[in-house]
Formats: sequence, C-alpha cells, structure tokens
Amino acid sequence: MARYTLVYGVRLLPEGTLESADDVRFHLKNGETAGLTLHTVDGTIPQLRRALDRSLDAFFEFLPGATDEDRREFDDS
Repeated sequence: MARYTLVYGVRLLPEGTLESADDVRFHLKNGETAGLTLHTVDGTIPQLRRALDRSLDAFFEFLPGATDEDRREFDDS
C-alpha cells in the first residue's frame, strides 16, 4: 500500500470576513516546490461538515497511486 504525508489545515472564520486566500508553497527535499490551493466553503457547522466530507471523499477517489484495494479497504460507504 502506498504511503503519504497528508498536509491539511482548517480555520473557521465568521462568514463574510475573509478577503482572500492565497496558495501555500511546499519545499520538497529534491529541490522542487509544490503548491496547495486553499478552498473556502460557507455555511453552518453541519453544512461545513458535509461539504468537507464530500471534498475529502472526492480527493481520495482521484488520488494518484491509490489502488482499488486501498479504496475498498478504507472506504466508509
């Protein structure tokens, strides 16, 4: 099974107070850089939880290197 490092960040702000969200840059040991796009979702706590769950499900569905076996073993549905 493939192994990864998950880099993830969450911060809740009152709706309407965020002006912008910029990309984050990672510096890899091989000298390359990689980007992380920040996403925003507005809503109540239950709406945010559902949206985050859907987003994470979609992320892992399209993760390069994830095998069908990985998906079957760790899929909650």
